[in-house]
Amino acid sequence: MSLTLYVDSQFTSPYALSVFVTLKEKGLPFELKTVDLDAGANLEPPFRDLALTARVPALVHNGFVLTESSAISEYLDEVFPAPEYHAVLPRNAQRRALARQVQAWLRSDLMPIRQERSTITVFYEPATQPLSPAARAAADKLVRAASKLVDGPSLFTRWCVADTDLAVMLMRLIKSGDEVPQKLKDYAEAQWQRAPVQEWLALVPKK
Repeated sequence: MSLTLYVDSQFTSPYALSVFVTLKEKGLPFELKTVDLDAGANLEPPFRDLALTARVPALVHNGFVLTESSAISEYLDEVFPAPEYHAVLPRNAQRRALARQVQAWLRSDLMPIRQERSTITVFYEPATQPLSPAARAAADKLVRAASKLVDGPSLFTRWCVADTDLAVMLMRLIKSGDEVPQKLKDYAEAQWQRAPVQEWLALVPKK
């Protein structure tokens, strides 16, 4: 078995983190390689010719190349299934669908938060400017939805990769001191303390 994961060299991609956590939670050995997005290395050979979308994360499994984080996590869950490997998506069909819903929503919505609270504010320095009205509205939407979803240390009876994804989005607000209910702060912090996330944080270059 040969697995290689390509991530951004600054370790700020929440999507690369999601796949990194998937691999770690499943106990799969892999080689980690970085791509300098600031230098445009993803748009030049050899990465451009390797990855269909020229984006990170990209996973290479025995010569098969796949991009887009949720697709990668689903693929890994199917190819390395439970019970031999830890499942990163719920095994119940409805819960699995809900987890995928959360992942798709976080990747396609809440743009004002992503613009004003980039992951630089999560992994490096918090933001100093208050949220704009548009970002505050997006934050309220996030908090309302997350408050309905979260009722304990994880979204469902067992951890799933959507927990990591939701925690990162909440951390965009929490790290910059934006208003977030304590229940959601506790949930995000619990996710942040999981060993794979801590391993990722240890890789973030110090500035």
